[in-house]
Amino acid sequence: MNATDPRPSTARPHTGRRRNEAAHRAILDAALHLLAASDGTPVTIDAIARTAGVGKQTVYRWWPSKGAVLLDALTDRADQDVDGPDTGALRTDLRAFIATTFDAAQRGTTASALRTLVREAARDPHLADLMQTFTAARRTALRELLDRGRQRGELPADADLDLIVDQVYGVFWYRFLLGHAPLDQAVADRLAESVVTGSA
Repeated sequence: MNATDPRPSTARPHTGRRRNEAAHRAILDAALHLLAASDGTPVTIDAIARTAGVGKQTVYRWWPSKGAVLLDALTDRADQDVDGPDTGALRTDLRAFIATTFDAAQRGTTASALRTLVREAARDPHLADLMQTFTAARRTALRELLDRGRQRGELPADADLDLIVDQVYGVFWYRFLLGHAPLDQAVADRLAESVVTGSA
């Protein structure tokens, strides 16, 4: 209300934040979808913007390059899908982490995107860097989980956490890429148990 108009103010609520969040999400989803469907065709900023229904300048507002968008899209999906619990029990946390990693990676868009990334990284140095950064982030998440268990005394003080991480992701990538054996809850449980008892 003001001195010249006795009617209460009816200003429209600000919706810029919601629009920004929607555009941000649309760009990440578009990047992941395009990577999954690319079959070796380079994913461009133009294609990401077009698929997301935004202008190219909107993409560049948040990311400096297509690699940054793709990395953010993969990391965002992994953070959404992979449970990083802290129940206070290493076995429980490790089983959940491994099982959700297995499950998330085998979902349609994510599975296709990861397989494309692995295949194309062999001939595209930018995608190779992207792959290395993404896998390093996932390794860090698992290592932090293991370190919490070590601090609680559930792993020996001299346990080689990097080697344990290699064991877990070694099983994952070998089976994911070759498809010769399942990646399911039963395997996650056995792998977690093997890591904990073997380290002890």
